[in-house]
Amino acid sequence: MERLKLVLQYFQSNSESISNGIYVILSLVSIKLYSSFDFNCPCLPQYNKLYSLGVMTVPPIILFFLGVLINRHIGVMIDEWLRPIGNRSKNPAVVKYLFSAMIQRAMLAPMVWILITLLDGKIFVCAFSMSVDPALFSGVPNNTGLDVVKIMAKVPCKEDVIFRDSSFRKSVSRYVRCYSQAVGWSILLFLIVLGALGRLIKPFFDDHANFLQTRYWSNYLDVEQKLFDETCVLHARDFARKCVVQFFEDMRDDAVLRIPHPAFMADLGEDLEDEDERLHGITKQEQVDQLLNKWYCSKPELDVTRTAVRPRACVTWEDWRGRALYSDV
Repeated sequence: MERLKLVLQYFQSNSESISNGIYVILSLVSIKLYSSFDFNCPCLPQYNKLYSLGVMTVPPIILFFLGVLINRHIGVMIDEWLRPIGNRSKNPAVVKYLFSAMIQRAMLAPMVWILITLLDGKIFVCAFSMSVDPALFSGVPNNTGLDVVKIMAKVPCKEDVIFRDSSFRKSVSRYVRCYSQAVGWSILLFLIVLGALGRLIKPFFDDHANFLQTRYWSNYLDVEQKLFDETCVLHARDFARKCVVQFFEDMRDDAVLRIPHPAFMADLGEDLEDEDERLHGITKQEQVDQLLNKWYCSKPELDVTRTAVRPRACVTWEDWRGRALYSDV
């Protein structure tokens, strides 16, 4: 149980791990969807390839856009790309890094779907059974009255009467499925080799210092957005509390309004001094709108020297010694 708590705390503290976990779950969902999908080939020359290619391409497109939709970094990337320069210059390398990370993660589930369809082979057989030369196999049913194209289109349908007690369908199906699996394993091998070469060769061509800077500032934008949202929630809560307390205080002398619980007013007003400090003198809606507009149009420069030189309280040796004795007690 303690190990599970540590794992959950790790994922909660690391947004990148959360994103990777979400995309792994999405890939597992794509596997489950394919296993539960009942594929039935039309067995008609004019529809086989169209239906098969649709099943092979439409779900990956849906999964790709779903992966883009659930990526929380897409908002940070678009905001950084479209925002005015203001007091902070833009860094195209950060936008490029976020876009590359988003594309790589969003492509995971679609590639899993495509690889599963190729390794399974049923969709490939339905799409390309008509492209096989029937002269390569023996036992072609000749007493059906159908042309060769229609016969080859019915190869995926094993329950068809023309293939009863015939090994021709099994031979053609096995032949096309071998091609499908060969293509699937080739794509998987290519992706693995490409990823390995990218990891090995990239450090020799890229400046590692620039990469660290890009990664740092991309993480900074993510953290800054989170802190801004959290601060907006706290600010809105204090602003709303102030408005509610002021409303009840203004209505206290009204004879129509009866406040049955004075303690409620005391609870609402007990933190007004702290709220005044957090509101920083912003008391009207127009001021809040101007503040938000200023954040978007002119974000503060990345300089914390004013905070760094802020004077700190001087702690003497006697004070420190007294606090240490008190903590020991």
